[in-house]
Amino acid sequence: MLFAKLFNHETTWGHIQALQSVFLTQGLPLNYYVDSHSIFRFVRSRDELHDKHHLETDETNPQWKQVLDDCGVKVIYALSAPAKGKIERPYRWLQDHLVRTCVRDNVTQVRHGQLVLNHEVHHYNHRWVHSTTREIPAIRFENALRAKQSLFRPFHIKPPYKNVKDIFCLRLERTADAYRKISLHTLQLKLNGVNPGDILNLRLYPLNAATTELRCWRRHTLLDVRIVKNDDLKGVHF
Repeated sequence: MLFAKLFNHETTWGHIQALQSVFLTQGLPLNYYVDSHSIFRFVRSRDELHDKHHLETDETNPQWKQVLDDCGVKVIYALSAPAKGKIERPYRWLQDHLVRTCVRDNVTQVRHGQLVLNHEVHHYNHRWVHSTTREIPAIRFENALRAKQSLFRPFHIKPPYKNVKDIFCLRLERTADAYRKISLHTLQLKLNGVNPGDILNLRLYPLNAATTELRCWRRHTLLDVRIVKNDDLKGVHF
């Protein structure tokens, strides 16, 4: 298991953080195998909004999928419960051990639960002998890397982007008005180097619970970087 973290709520940003953690430490996988959760995939009749009723499945790219597109990683969707079997079994095992341990030790807070989760993941990766491969997962993974039998490849930031914050981020597109300003719900910003009518690609990287770094791109040029308050971004639809 390459990533395991407890969150209060499942969010797009949480999944993007997981991608960043794995890709920066292990490299880029050939494919990413997921279910059809709305964070991963737009499915017509399930996710459509009234003003987007004409969109078919996969005709719009969720934020999470855009990160993988920038990284050149293909997404494969499991279309049935049996198809997810190899994914679900270890997570059911982990969830069962986590819940039992938290109940036994009277763990009620996420930060304490994370310590339990870290211990269980370490046990799974470094001590538990897999029932199918008959090998310890960490040793099997290291042997594959040593024998060059892994499909992971090094992560590189592709031009024109300059920073991991340009890749593992939330994205918006805005058009500058006649006053060289853009609007993010109730927040108005006048950005450096912007001309009226410019189509701008905004890449937002949450720094902490209070602030977000906004990186403004016009085509292949980084025009401006701002730090904005998260409270000012409430109501912005990504």
